[in-house]
Amino acid sequence: MNRRHLPWLLPALAYAGLIFYLSSQSNPAPWLLNQWWTWDKLLHATEYAGLAALLVLGLTHLGTMGMRRAALLAILLAAAYAATDELHQYFVPGRSCDVLDWLADLTGACAGGLLAVPFLRRFGARASIRP
Repeated sequence: MNRRHLPWLLPALAYAGLIFYLSSQSNPAPWLLNQWWTWDKLLHATEYAGLAALLVLGLTHLGTMGMRRAALLAILLAAAYAATDELHQYFVPGRSCDVLDWLADLTGACAGGLLAVPFLRRFGARASIRP
């Protein structure tokens, strides 16, 4: 990887940092989480679908793997990050470490990773940067 590939990974890294920041808060979005219509697991899935999609975008632009392999790696990376995020929440007052939250994260990561492939193919987001 050289410096011209790094900008493609920055959105995923920034998004992971945002997830970490929000996970460090006891009540990160009370205006959203305390509503009767909010389903916690859907929020988890959406959060990690975004992370996996950004990872697919970044990984495909490294030029070392195809989109399907990048999607699989993105899903694995997002799932591993979700597991560490749940463990991190165990130490935050007012938060908990929940395997069902991780399963929702994994579901979202799978959806985001798999849906990113046809989206990127359709809209031509893959640059021709192969050596």
